[in-house]
Amino acid sequence: MSKDEPETTDSAGAPEARAGRRPTIYDIAQRVGLNPSTVSRALNKPGRTNAATEEKIRAAAAELGYRANPMARALPTGFSGTYAIVLPDITNPVHFELIRGAEQVARANGFTLIISETEGSAEIERETIETLQPSVDGLLVVASRLDDAELAALATVKPIVGANHSTPSLPSVAPDLPMGLVAALDHLDDLGHRSVAYLGLGGAQINRSRWDLTLDLADARGIAVVEIAVDAPTVEGGADALRRVRASGVTAVLAYNDLVAHGLLRAARSAGLSLPEAFSVIGFDDIFSAELAVPALTTLRSPLREIGTRAMETLIDPEHNRAPSKVVLPLELIVRESTAAPTR
Repeated sequence: MSKDEPETTDSAGAPEARAGRRPTIYDIAQRVGLNPSTVSRALNKPGRTNAATEEKIRAAAAELGYRANPMARALPTGFSGTYAIVLPDITNPVHFELIRGAEQVARANGFTLIISETEGSAEIERETIETLQPSVDGLLVVASRLDDAELAALATVKPIVGANHSTPSLPSVAPDLPMGLVAALDHLDDLGHRSVAYLGLGGAQINRSRWDLTLDLADARGIAVVEIAVDAPTVEGGADALRRVRASGVTAVLAYNDLVAHGLLRAARSAGLSLPEAFSVIGFDDIFSAELAVPALTTLRSPLREIGTRAMETLIDPEHNRAPSKVVLPLELIVRESTAAPTR
């Protein structure tokens, strides 16, 4: 605009943001007749300003098409308004609802959530967290492949909250493993199964507590249990385990997750086996395809969206995102067609 060009105003007489230029808090301040510091506080720290004033400021921001600049906001405050969610496998349906729960919390509070995948590798997970830390305010780490000491060391840089697994030194939100595995083992016990295979994730840290608990619960019920490691928590990993499941002679299988269970069901069907007559199968998570499997999969239903919601609420709370805590949410056994009394 030249010095001789008249300044445009809106219907209320307030200067309009110039065409081709991104609106700023100063434009909003002119629109509502308040100090820029008040506008900044209302937009970046909800609840610190009178509710009516905050509503007026947000309405003006929307009218002007204002969008917060995370990098600019980070300069005076040290905070970017951006968080990250780090997960092992973006293609695993188990993460869909968890991500949705976290995203809804982030969006409702005016924050940005970015997603990064680690391919189930502890090394990639560590590198990913270290790469993201300078540009985010905190991280949700889902089903981590790192141990507690490694995560605690990383969390000294930026807050980390564990989601869908527990880690003693940090805040975490996880399903109630004892509750779920007790229900699963009781179900198999009631059906008359005396031998069970656990299809687990090899030496992965996240797998150990599940296997140890399964071993104790099976022993207490007089059920023989064997651990069979899968190379990856995928359909292919489950399919590859069929030969070892058959060789073990068990009458039932507990799978690390529903994808592993799906792979086992598919491979058994391809081999001409009828399930659950040959052996029963129980999955974990109750992803959307569990009830569509053949036979429909008995599984432990995990409250995935609530895990994402509760974990994100903890992460954005500076009073709680560094103190060790553990939120445990219920697992529910969903009985379908893949479990029955043993035939031998």
